[in-house]
Amino acid sequence: MSQTPIIGEISWERMIRAVEKVKERLQRAAQVLEAVGIPYAVVGGNAVAAWVSRVDEAAVRNTRDVDILLRREDLSRAVIAMEQAGFLYRHAASMDMFLDGPQASARDAVHVLFANEKVREEYVTRTPDVDEVDATGLFRVVTLEALVGMKLTSFRRKDQMHILDLIEIGLVDEQWPARYPELLRDRLQDLIDHPEG
Repeated sequence: MSQTPIIGEISWERMIRAVEKVKERLQRAAQVLEAVGIPYAVVGGNAVAAWVSRVDEAAVRNTRDVDILLRREDLSRAVIAMEQAGFLYRHAASMDMFLDGPQASARDAVHVLFANEKVREEYVTRTPDVDEVDATGLFRVVTLEALVGMKLTSFRRKDQMHILDLIEIGLVDEQWPARYPELLRDRLQDLIDHPEG
């Protein structure tokens, strides 16, 4: 008898655990920052998932990344608090992150973006401030308008897919392009007009 079902069950359990670990990492980081009063905002794929889940849970995409927005002047306080909670601060490849324990890789980390700064020099806009948040859920998530602006700025394929998800469930519509500078406006309009690529 083939052992494929056993292998399949193990893979399924590992897939579920991988998703749970990302959620746990996000929740732990948010709790640490909340406990010491450091302003933050969840950004990236988890922020998209938080907004999408309010409309259609079935449309939520999993993400392996935990991305948070901090003010640069709060980094030293965040390092102390996060390290007391078992995270390890690292600055590598021009990225600031909190590894989830001594054996963790950059994939098992909370990645830090700094508020009111350009993530890359060539970007046309800066990140939002940490006060542009919605705090009605389990953690502080960047406002939808700021999140879409960040996604339009970086505009990698996964960012485009996240925006398309928001369009598909009706959170972003024809009224939205006017909210952004010209380049971002054009990118959003193109996604609205040509959702299939």
